[in-house]
Amino acid sequence: MTDIQLADHKGYMQLALEQAKKSPPKPTNYRVGAVIVDTASNEILATGYTLELPGNTHAEQCCLLKLAEKHGVSEENLGDVLPTNLALYTTVEPCSKRLSGNLPCVERVKRLAGCIKTVHVGILEPETFVAENTGKKSLQDAGIQVVAVEGFEKDILEVATAGHIKS
Repeated sequence: MTDIQLADHKGYMQLALEQAKKSPPKPTNYRVGAVIVDTASNEILATGYTLELPGNTHAEQCCLLKLAEKHGVSEENLGDVLPTNLALYTTVEPCSKRLSGNLPCVERVKRLAGCIKTVHVGILEPETFVAENTGKKSLQDAGIQVVAVEGFEKDILEVATAGHIKS
């Protein structure tokens, strides 16, 4: 992807939020957007959003699957081909449990701990679907820094929960 000169955290989070808006509103999931950036070159390597790819795909998963396809490797072997100073920007904290049985996004990111050094999050995952999400702690335990990008909370929550039944 081309470098669109979003050299600041808020710019990348705004791009992730724009990705989230592409996700179809549904009552059973959050609309999340994600961006993977090579911090050495300031190049956006991948973007993704919830349900972008076939199946019950999450935003971070879509980024990684697109990178795997681009490099002609399996997602499990991405660490062999990616630069070693990446940042992941995601509107909602990566999930630590998937009710669908798919591999949680935290586990996908942890497989790339040698590449992804920092995860920037807009909000922590609300406990709507999975109580006590342990994503942040699990990432930190794997040596991945988790940083909040503040100022988007209201917009992210509005986008994330579009399609949910309000009580």
